[in-house]
Amino acid sequence: MKPADTKIYLASKSPRRRELLRQIGVEFELLLLRGESPRGPDVNEDALPDEAPDVYVARVTRDKAEYAAKTMLWRRLPMRPILAADTTVTIDGRILGKPANADEAFDMLKSLSGRTHEVLTSIALWHDENVWQATQVSKVTFAKVSDDMLRAYCATPEPFDKAGAYGVQGLAAVFIEHIAGSYTGIMGLPLFETAQLLRNVGVQVP
Repeated sequence: MKPADTKIYLASKSPRRRELLRQIGVEFELLLLRGESPRGPDVNEDALPDEAPDVYVARVTRDKAEYAAKTMLWRRLPMRPILAADTTVTIDGRILGKPANADEAFDMLKSLSGRTHEVLTSIALWHDENVWQATQVSKVTFAKVSDDMLRAYCATPEPFDKAGAYGVQGLAAVFIEHIAGSYTGIMGLPLFETAQLLRNVGVQVP
């Protein structure tokens, strides 16, 4: 395997993932996949029938990494490692994606109120035609949240680009009673696992 470049591509639109990579001093360029186009999204993020949440999030993440690698080759970009990630929220076996509107966001948050759910973030690193992958699982317990508080939260822009309709680093932090797992994983990029994968391909991480 060839040594990795000191810079990587990040195949994600998430500003939180950018912040987290900067936090650990990893240099990156964005290699964005299209969410909407006349041909549809570059990677279909719909869950398959009866697909388990861990299988779903790992599949979508690997698909993102592999499509981004093809894009790098098509565009004749400099060859660099590619990092992709996907996060999902699950409760009672249901996969909670990004809400389409305030009513859907409210329904998702209502199902989480007063209960413990899981947040799964899978990361995949493509380099030199190989893919390394890890999935991190955290448990998050919400306090009982009143409908008025949930509606006020859903009236903000915050729920609409996040799986499960909330961000741990934002206003919804006041709903969270307990976390067991990785705070950065819940944000969308578990830094411990990410650093391990990057070191595997020779990218320097503190």
